[in-house]
Amino acid sequence: MAKDPVQGPVSPLRTFSERSSSLPFGQPTDLPSIGGPTYTTAQTLIQQVAYSLSDRLWTYSPSTFDLDVAAKSWYGDAVRNAYGYTTHVESMEVRQGAASIALGYMFSKDFDLRKRFTPQTVLASTSSLAYLRPALNQLSLLHAVANPFVAHIAAVDYAGGSSALVTDYISTLELVEDLGFALVASFSVYESQHMALFTTLLASITPTIHTYDGVIIGRETTRVIDVLHQDGLSNNYKEILQQSVHLTKRNEHLNIKVQRVLRAFNEELGTAYGLFEYHGHSSPDAVLVTFGTVEASLGAQTAQSLERNGARVGVLNVRVYRPFVEDEFVRLLPPSTKFIGVLGQVAEKDSVADGSINSALYTDVLAALTLSDDLQQRPHVVDIKYSREDAWTPISMAAAFQLILKKPVAQPDAPEALASARRDLQLLDASSVQQFVFWDIADSASATAPLAFGSALAKDSSNNITTTTRHDNLLRGGITRTDVRKSKQSLNAPYPIDAADLIYVGDVDLLYRIQVLQGLKLGGKVLLKLNGVKDDELEKKLPESFRKSLSLNKGELFVFDPSGVGQVVDDPLLESLLLQVAFLRVTLPNLEKIGLDKLAAVNGSPDIMKELVSQLEQALRRIELPEDWMNIDCDPVTTGLLDGIKPNSFVPFDKTEDEPPTYLKDWKTAAKGMAFREAFKTSSALRPDLATKTHTVHVMENRRLTPLTYDRNIFHIEFDLGDSGLKYDIGEALGIHAENDEIQVEEFIKFYKLDPEEIVEVPSRDDPAVLENRTVWQALMQNVDIFGRPPKRFYEALAEFADDPSEQHELQALGGPEGATEFKRRAEVDTVTYADILLEFPSAHPSFHDIVRIVNPMKRREYSIASCQKVTPNSVALMIVVVGWVDPQGRDRFGQATRFLNKLKLGAPVTVSIKPSVMKLPPNSTQPLIMAGLGTGLAPFRAFVQHRAWEKAQGKEIGSVLLYMGSRHQREEYCYGEEWEAYQDAGVITLLGRAFSRDQPQKIYIQDRMRQTMDDIIQAYLKEDGAFYLCGPTWPVPDVTNVLEDAIAQDAKTHGKRTDPHKEIERLKDQLRYVLEVHPKAHGVKGAGYLMLNASRLMRRAKTGRAVHM
Repeated sequence: MAKDPVQGPVSPLRTFSERSSSLPFGQPTDLPSIGGPTYTTAQTLIQQVAYSLSDRLWTYSPSTFDLDVAAKSWYGDAVRNAYGYTTHVESMEVRQGAASIALGYMFSKDFDLRKRFTPQTVLASTSSLAYLRPALNQLSLLHAVANPFVAHIAAVDYAGGSSALVTDYISTLELVEDLGFALVASFSVYESQHMALFTTLLASITPTIHTYDGVIIGRETTRVIDVLHQDGLSNNYKEILQQSVHLTKRNEHLNIKVQRVLRAFNEELGTAYGLFEYHGHSSPDAVLVTFGTVEASLGAQTAQSLERNGARVGVLNVRVYRPFVEDEFVRLLPPSTKFIGVLGQVAEKDSVADGSINSALYTDVLAALTLSDDLQQRPHVVDIKYSREDAWTPISMAAAFQLILKKPVAQPDAPEALASARRDLQLLDASSVQQFVFWDIADSASATAPLAFGSALAKDSSNNITTTTRHDNLLRGGITRTDVRKSKQSLNAPYPIDAADLIYVGDVDLLYRIQVLQGLKLGGKVLLKLNGVKDDELEKKLPESFRKSLSLNKGELFVFDPSGVGQVVDDPLLESLLLQVAFLRVTLPNLEKIGLDKLAAVNGSPDIMKELVSQLEQALRRIELPEDWMNIDCDPVTTGLLDGIKPNSFVPFDKTEDEPPTYLKDWKTAAKGMAFREAFKTSSALRPDLATKTHTVHVMENRRLTPLTYDRNIFHIEFDLGDSGLKYDIGEALGIHAENDEIQVEEFIKFYKLDPEEIVEVPSRDDPAVLENRTVWQALMQNVDIFGRPPKRFYEALAEFADDPSEQHELQALGGPEGATEFKRRAEVDTVTYADILLEFPSAHPSFHDIVRIVNPMKRREYSIASCQKVTPNSVALMIVVVGWVDPQGRDRFGQATRFLNKLKLGAPVTVSIKPSVMKLPPNSTQPLIMAGLGTGLAPFRAFVQHRAWEKAQGKEIGSVLLYMGSRHQREEYCYGEEWEAYQDAGVITLLGRAFSRDQPQKIYIQDRMRQTMDDIIQAYLKEDGAFYLCGPTWPVPDVTNVLEDAIAQDAKTHGKRTDPHKEIERLKDQLRYVLEVHPKAHGVKGAGYLMLNASRLMRRAKTGRAVHM
């Protein structure tokens, strides 16, 4: 009998997936394995210290931040801490009352008093601080009788005006200033464990916060040599406590206590950390002072680089910010220093240019220098402010030094000098480091290849590898950049690679969006993924600027075409492995055999790797660069392309969620639902597509307030509430759910060849299982913003439907960076609509259910209510100006909502809803009102005055009412003038300040009338606790705020007091006695509605000078 053939062992196939960007190479880490030379992240080391030395951990981490992913895993596995039991990890929601549970636990009657001196710890980000603040305030007051408390705060938040991730230190600085916490910063991943330990030690003296960069450094994977195991942490913690904390005296100054702990810390660990640390020239002319992880690390490296080039500069990094030990700061400042630049973060971009605002660090430095008697000379101090959104690179750091030096060191704004400046400022030794950049799209099959490649390189103990990944999920559906550095020495490079040996580009479209080659070193290599493109077709696929730039850079080009390997085509998961093999071949050809073994240990298998190597020539080819590429007539630095990406997520964009489809049905669909309501679970609803509660009201008055001959049509419209049940409060806004113009809808239906009676089934926003039915006609009239302004993503989405290649290319360009200028012209000058674009590109003809998907839904327009329901219980009034303009083609254009309202006849039904507002009356009727309204900004003040008149009629005592109004001409725009004068005669309005800017040779504005009545404002606003309101366009805000600040200063001077008017305005704002409801002036923008602006941002502009008026 024949025997079965003998088979050898089958190599197991390993797959590599990223668990979390806060873990080393994205892989889970066991707590006992952390110690000695190890690859890790700062976030992992901080969790190790917190878990090992705490009784409990309370974590406040947004879902994708993963600040606690390792600690939760250890807790789930019941791993023991340094005290022999499992640290309890509470993963909490970020909301009001956060950290109150920690207070409750520590002061519970059931609390185990044996744990009284065991630290309790919070892990959070700066985005959580506003919610944590009340509980932290209580902890600061109770610290003498509470457990040692430490908070590790990742400096990361989302930018206020965008979705970009920003490094936020200012929120923490403001909190510790108010609450009296100590504050310590880490300068790099290498010291993050030490600083977490040091902070935990300080917590035994005073509540302490440890902060560190949470955007890049907290998540960078690198090799740290001297990581302490849990036992080492525990032993050092106990020993240092014994040597320093337990020796502190009760009334000893906090500065002395902190210095004693730091000395004991350094002695025990053999380190040389300082409260402040100086780097650079021994006798500098100029010194930069910094606080922050990247700022300190990059500042020190840049100073040393500039010193090697002859610059007499240094940097003084602040490690312990609170307490700010001024004597120690002055002691470390070199005596030769003539100029000091303080690199101070401020919250908003507007504050950078606002000379009235100083950074917190500048204030502390200036105080230390002013109060010191030990300075041989007084240096000149400059506040170099930067916002949370500013990211530091060697070039921008050198530019900061340049501000305090007479000798130029970098000119980052000069494109022709940028490459030279980068070469001069290389902070890494090019001979000992290799740098690789991976650009890819979020849903790429090889998205994890860079991390797998870095992990494989890390298997060689002679290497030091760092990996950093950034995600921009708003660009092209998600773009990822991963930087990998390889060196024989430890690496500390907290900035994107700017001299790569090789750049991989996973999609040719990225070349049309991003200047990927600006990070390539001279003679570097580019590996470009192109599926199925032959050599003679290659040139057409590449942008001219890319071809010329690569040629000028003397670079090499390789094409990676995985479609040429059948095995990969059959199994796309192998594409990542093939890319890693290709990358190894291009970058490290001499180490390919060893490298393949390392790769197989991380993912894949030895057998598969060998098979892929044998087929690599089918997928990888080198391209000889034609000589004429160097002579292409174009700028190698293309205007409109992005310099890079701004991270806005820690995870790639997830495209797996399918959008519920819409369906076109005939009338029978709706008929069945109506006839058999119970079987089909049919219900009728007023505008079921809207998330807000809606009401139907009817027009009872619609009259124009300005003359017919005047170019501005301001009208008063009033609605009968009937039995709608609508209730509204003073200051609220009425949301108008307008309809599109009937004639325009008919024209579009005819042009697009639609059947207006077809039924559209649309999944409900609240429950996709519920289908809402409406006709095509209804959808275009009420739901689809077909005559609205299309965003960039519409062009990109529409390109997928274009049959004509030239139209498809043009649409793609308009949706990408290269079409930015043309897109802006179309949006702001031509004011094109969705319908215009569909007409312009006839080959792009999506079906109607696709139109419903890619065209934005119509939004309600909100208008401040101009009536008081106590006075007119059965009606609601609005004051509106028609938005209209003429486009370059001579077509009359109108704002959708104002046109709809202006055309309404008496009795016409309108769908409305209520929008809450910050425009609220003060709690007491005797508190004065100071109101400033421009144009239709008078609307809410009509309601305010009506309410005060009603109170007066009820016999109540009312406070004074100061009403300032502004418009161009009294004859044409004195809206509600007779009403105002009647209220003044009745004693309701105390002062009527009318500013008609064009009725006299010199222009008079609302702030001028306010300044003329300064005494009345001081009396009403400051002496009688009045409330100030401004409603209308944004431009008067700085000037009006200046008047109020001058009033505060004048009143303080009269009473012999010293006060900061700016801070006083901030206090009044917090008391809701300084309220703004302002909107940008609309220049041909469809349906401009009210925009609630952050009052503090606008106030900070008040010192910059007079605004430009229209």
